[in-house]
Amino acid sequence: MKEFVISEAQTETAVLVGLITKEQDEAKTKEYLDELEFLADTAGAQVVKRFTQRVGGPSSITYVGSGKLEEIRQYLRAEEDAERPVGMVIFDDELSAKQIRNIEAELKVKILDRTSLILDIFAMRAQTANAKTQVELAQYRYMLPRLQRLWTHLERQGGGSGSGGGKGSVGLRGPGETQLEMDQRIIRQRITLLKQRLEEIDRQKTTQRKNRGRMVRVALVGYTNVGKSTIMNMLSKSDVFAENKLFATLDTTVRKVVIENLPFLLADTVGFIRKLPTDLVDSFKSTLDETREADLLVHVVDISHPDFEEQIRVVEKTLADLGCADKPSMIVFNKIDNYRWTPKEEDDLTPMTRENVSLDELKRTWMARMGDNCLFISATERQNIDEFRDVLYKKVRQLHVQKYPYNDFLYTV
Repeated sequence: MKEFVISEAQTETAVLVGLITKEQDEAKTKEYLDELEFLADTAGAQVVKRFTQRVGGPSSITYVGSGKLEEIRQYLRAEEDAERPVGMVIFDDELSAKQIRNIEAELKVKILDRTSLILDIFAMRAQTANAKTQVELAQYRYMLPRLQRLWTHLERQGGGSGSGGGKGSVGLRGPGETQLEMDQRIIRQRITLLKQRLEEIDRQKTTQRKNRGRMVRVALVGYTNVGKSTIMNMLSKSDVFAENKLFATLDTTVRKVVIENLPFLLADTVGFIRKLPTDLVDSFKSTLDETREADLLVHVVDISHPDFEEQIRVVEKTLADLGCADKPSMIVFNKIDNYRWTPKEEDDLTPMTRENVSLDELKRTWMARMGDNCLFISATERQNIDEFRDVLYKKVRQLHVQKYPYNDFLYTV
């Protein structure tokens, strides 16, 4: 299958659109749009402007209200003569086929939502046959309910009685709808084929995991772009691709690691993100099985990120959805070298925020809460790495003794 959405986005500029609601205040919307801009940059697009609207909830017709949509349209028209006119508008939530169709009719540019943008990045990042198959399945699942918008230009071929006419009226099935039904059938057949292919891949991977021997499995999990691949490279002395982009790692990588006299398997898994499409989670089941079958989860957190606590909640919810909430785990706060804060003035009575809490205060807070299940490191600067290795060694050794009680020759010195 061709790359899904914005193969030409490398030369395009974009504007972002988000909503401020009762459930999502202005600060949260800004954080989401910051992340959406990072996604756009990862996909190769340059963001030139943002639009937000304060509403009770998204419009089922055009996501934003008619006034805001007109404001966006006027901006796009004003930029038509620019050296690089805006080529697409990206919305921070998943859009329905109806919303996409109506927005496209008004704005006359390419319309994307957060899901299609993530899918495009996954298509760019997929390297193995397994990952490519999983991405293609997620793409078709996303496309199927939205396929009708590709045939709206054929609606005018309908006619006859009924209010509004067109393909929605009884007895007016025209050639456009026949083609639509044919495409839907082809896509459903393709989805079935891809599912069968993934089941076969899953069986092969299950056999591979069974043949790995009697070793404890550790999985690095966390939000995207928190440094999991860097930690994997450091511990395994391997060369896993690491980059300051979202979803730099898509294919799960498993390496054998030895600390002192103890070998174990370490898996670097795909990063999670807010509003991760359900179809994507379902499609990546075989990849996420490395997380499900792990004996220990090492939850890596970018402590320098201004919203790291929200990212922790997103990861914990995703792990719970995967049935991994009760697994032994530890948190590793990475990137302590990038942590920045500003001390409060003595007479400042405003509540404490992330921006004015010192790293030492955060350490005391989290360590009081989690004890030795909490560490603070910098993988790139190799700060506190020896402590990390020691703690990981003790936890893996304890799990190994529990799992393989008669295989204690590993611990002879």
